[in-house]
Amino acid sequence: MSDSAVNAPSNPAPSKNYRRYVLVLLTLVYALNFIDRQILVILQESIKIDMGLSDSQLGLLTGFAFAIFYVSVGIPIARWADLGNRRNIISLAITVWSGMTALSGLTQNYWQLLLARIGVGVGEAGGSPPAHSIISDYYPPERRASALSFYSTGVYLGVLFGFLIGGWINSEFGWRVAFFVVGVPGFLVALLVRFTIREPLRGGLDGRAGEVPASFRETLDTLRSLPSFRLFAIGAGLNAFSSYGIGNFMPSFLIRSHGFGPLEVGTSLALISGIGGAIGTFAGGFFADRLARNDKRWYMWIASIPSAINVPLILAAVMLPDPNMALVCLFFGVMIGGFYLGPVIAMAHALVRPSMRAMASAVLFLILNLIGLGMGPLCVGLLSDAFAPSFGSESLRYAMAVMSFINIAAAVFFALAARKLIADLKLNS
Repeated sequence: MSDSAVNAPSNPAPSKNYRRYVLVLLTLVYALNFIDRQILVILQESIKIDMGLSDSQLGLLTGFAFAIFYVSVGIPIARWADLGNRRNIISLAITVWSGMTALSGLTQNYWQLLLARIGVGVGEAGGSPPAHSIISDYYPPERRASALSFYSTGVYLGVLFGFLIGGWINSEFGWRVAFFVVGVPGFLVALLVRFTIREPLRGGLDGRAGEVPASFRETLDTLRSLPSFRLFAIGAGLNAFSSYGIGNFMPSFLIRSHGFGPLEVGTSLALISGIGGAIGTFAGGFFADRLARNDKRWYMWIASIPSAINVPLILAAVMLPDPNMALVCLFFGVMIGGFYLGPVIAMAHALVRPSMRAMASAVLFLILNLIGLGMGPLCVGLLSDAFAPSFGSESLRYAMAVMSFINIAAAVFFALAARKLIADLKLNS
């Protein structure tokens, strides 16, 4: 089948209800993505005891090992998505990561589990870049940040249900059963994507339909030539460095420092991270689209200002001795910590041609996940092990406190990106 046939839409003018259906289904896919990715976080204390692991090994397992394959495979998959059928790629990706999640429940040692999690990372690399590209072809530029922010709430919906389901199943049936329960439904969602989503016309809402696809080299050269992209990609990576590092160890912190049980941890973090994060992520895109009508730099300022405000909130969440006050601070910290995601993805797409969008998302997520997911949990684990001789069982508290200050650097990079954004947007106008 020719490439033009692959990209031809079944319905060049989809109804508003169908467009919403596609957005909701892709958000469900992203939620499933994060359930399968983050289920390990709520299970890690049980796995640590069962397999006799260190915090450094947990950091490698929940962060770097997943991220290095996620980002490296994401580049060729994104290139495929910029040329081929994005719907089919997403359906195949769901099948792979769901199967590897279920397989995680059969592992008998650390190395087997590590390999299974690498498999999850490979599958999930085919999720977001094609989905971002599809959404940008269903929603016009002035509504794109809101749509992408709605999609990005899937992160926190995944955390909510992953923590709730994982905490309860782990408490009642053990961690191995939890992997099966969250993995198997993915096969049904993969079929739903394959047979109900129509591939949209690439660039149709930007007046650039039928544009000759950009080469791989041309796309990378374009991204390298944009100072604002480089700056906000680093800002997003630093934000994720802090949030993944602290978030992935929050269940362990609540168990060790506040005496929470597995079910109590799952319920608390599900409500805090799921609801707070979803509100903040959607609000970031919603306010950015409206404030940026008069000044596009608001897409970066809406990321910069909350990143700076987040530092005292997260610091209080990990240092306050009262667990209830700590959870309140964590709720607001998670909420405003999600503001950056939708505006950043929207600007990554605004800066490039339609045939470059999946690759732009993949490069953005490469930086975000390599710095954030790859290094964040590993650094917290290393710091915790290093602090253990001095702080004992409270070493994780101080490791997470140190990590909270990284958000200051993220805020600076977003602010610097705002200064370059207008000039870079003119290059693609």
